[in-house]
Parts: sequence; structure tokens; C-alpha cells
Amino acid sequence: MLKDIENWYTSWFDSPYYHILYKNRDDKEAGLFMKNLTSFLKLSPNSNILDLACGKGRHSKYLNQLGYHVTGVDLSPQSIAYAKKFENENLFFYEHDMSKPYPKKFDAVLNLFTSFGYFENEKDNVNTIKSIKKELKPNGFGVIDFLNSDYVKKNLVPSETKIVDGITFFIQREIKDGYILKNINFKHNNQEFNFTEKVKAISLLDFKDYFMEAGVNLKYCFGDYQLNEFNKDTSGRLILIFN
Repeated sequence: MLKDIENWYTSWFDSPYYHILYKNRDDKEAGLFMKNLTSFLKLSPNSNILDLACGKGRHSKYLNQLGYHVTGVDLSPQSIAYAKKFENENLFFYEHDMSKPYPKKFDAVLNLFTSFGYFENEKDNVNTIKSIKKELKPNGFGVIDFLNSDYVKKNLVPSETKIVDGITFFIQREIKDGYILKNINFKHNNQEFNFTEKVKAISLLDFKDYFMEAGVNLKYCFGDYQLNEFNKDTSGRLILIFN
């Protein structure tokens, strides 16, 4: 049984092992998603975009390369310190809690790659959406790119082993008390490590309830990074566009 853990993201996202485990993420796919999304939103050149929970700035850098003015914010000091190496006159990074409004207005606020549903307090999920609403210009759009929890439940891989940079990661998954849990064990330099990822299994119906409470309107719903129509049973992603 996987153990429960509070605020797991504060230690795991600041760990170098998090970035080692996920180093092989598909950068080409991420870049294509940014092109598809900004094209669909009809964002004009020099639009201002907030990358909410930006991590080390992967998506922020793509957006900046497309010509946008980008602000990336994240709770992780280590990730922001790394991302700041890539700053320029139109790309900036800051530490910030996404459940609180950032003091600036944007043409688009993007929350990407399942960077939602971490909070222990359910209110903070709604507060994050309320904050996005406050961060948007009158005609701006908010975007949440989340996993499709219905698909994950049906296709859960209970255990797997990954070897990255000579480190063997033992990964276990389960769904418990409404959360998708991933327990990660490994040994490095004769020291044993254990981290747990815990993400709330939020469905489309749950998000609709959040949006109603936050006072925002769901405009579009897609099921993958090519922006194909969302299907509850077969889509890998749940991409929500609202204002």
C-alpha cells in the first residue's frame, strides 16, 4: 500500500531526481502543443502569457520562441533558479503560489502538463481557478492541461521499473480516496529514497463544478495535444479552455 503524504510536491519537485526521472519527456510534442494552442487561441504577436506552475520553464521557452512575452511562475525555488538562466527581455521567472493571484493581467494563463490537483485543501483548487480569472485580461483565456482521470483509472499500470542515468526507479501506482498515487523508490550513492506523487482524480464533471464555483465559463474541451475532441473513455488528456 502506498503511503499518504502532505505537500509532496514541495520536496519532490525540488529534488534533482524528479528531473532525472522525467528527463525524456517529449520536447517535440510540447513544442507542437504550444503551436497548436496559441494558434487556436488566436494570440497575436507580443501577447502576454502566464505559465502557471512552469517548472524549469520548458513550455515558457517554447512560447517565448514563438514571439510571446512570457512570465513563468512556480512554487519550487530550485526550478525557478534554473529557469532564470534563460531569461531575456520578454521572458521572466518568479517564485509564486498559483492558488493566489499574480499581480498582473495576461492575454492567456496556461496551467500545463498536469500541474493542478496537488493541494490537500479542496478550496485551493477552486482558489487557483479564481486566481486565473483575476489574472486574465477581459478577452483572455485560461487553459488547464490535465490528465483524463477516467482513462487513467481504466488503464492504470500498477508497477513498472525505469532505469535513467544509471538509477533504477521502482514505481507503484494506485487510486485511493479519490487520488492517483505514484510511489517512487530508488537507491543512489548508497542512500535509499522514497517519493510520492499525489494528484486528485478530477473528472470533467468535477472541473465543471469548480468552474461554476469560481465564476468562469468552459468554452472548449480537447482530449490531446493535437486538439482533437475529448472522449471520456479514450482521450489521454483533458484540456480545458475557459474565461
